[in-house]
Amino acid sequence: MRRLSATFQKFSTSKKPGLVTYITAGDPNLERSADILQALDKAGADVLEVGAPFSDPLADGPIIQRASERALASGTTLPKVLDMVAQVRKKISAPIVIFSYANPILRMGEGPFVSAAKRAGVDAVLILDLPIEEATQFRERLEEQAIDMVFLLSPTTTEDRMQKAASLGSGFLYVISRLGVTGIQEELAGGIEEMVARVRKVSKLPIALGFGISKPEHVSEVGRWADAAVVGSSLVKIIAEVGDSEKLVDHVQEHVRWLKAL
Repeated sequence: MRRLSATFQKFSTSKKPGLVTYITAGDPNLERSADILQALDKAGADVLEVGAPFSDPLADGPIIQRASERALASGTTLPKVLDMVAQVRKKISAPIVIFSYANPILRMGEGPFVSAAKRAGVDAVLILDLPIEEATQFRERLEEQAIDMVFLLSPTTTEDRMQKAASLGSGFLYVISRLGVTGIQEELAGGIEEMVARVRKVSKLPIALGFGISKPEHVSEVGRWADAAVVGSSLVKIIAEVGDSEKLVDHVQEHVRWLKAL
């Protein structure tokens, strides 16, 4: 059984939602990102999303946009991100998902990217802006290497596109709880239960719910409907504030343990 499938199976038996954490690789630099990933794993994050910085991250709010800018300024590239993941993979038990826009992968080349991802021990890839209609070939390349392909669904995704994502995707489906860009929210968006129900009708894949989740109450609430909650902006904000501090690892671990407290 693949690492992602085994991880999500664990959530179904424990009756508690999983926690998927997102960081932008290279913020503040790749060496610190390696430390952060190990800290997240040690603190109990169930799945680690590693974002490749991109110059035009259209779906990301100001917090993650600034993180991408800092990462690019530090010289971070997609090949370097994969090299970093390869260096820490044996020290981490959680599944690792590479989160990228299409451009960095196309620039690297689909074949070289997939080969490097396999060598690095990557468990899954999510390409935010790759249309489902154009994803078949890339999905086949990943499947040949036993790497899952994760698709993102939004409240405006049609039933037809949901079905295509369900048939092509593996590992889990990433459902965003609201329209707009990433960011920290005080309250979860309305209509989450209905959105998850729509996805459940067309797919048996686990569901991770994201966008706006920033505190333990959110994670607990998400667990009423989805298998896992995705937290990004609140964690990236902490890294921005204390990234150069010796206390960075402590702050990251405290945040994860706080999120999983309920």
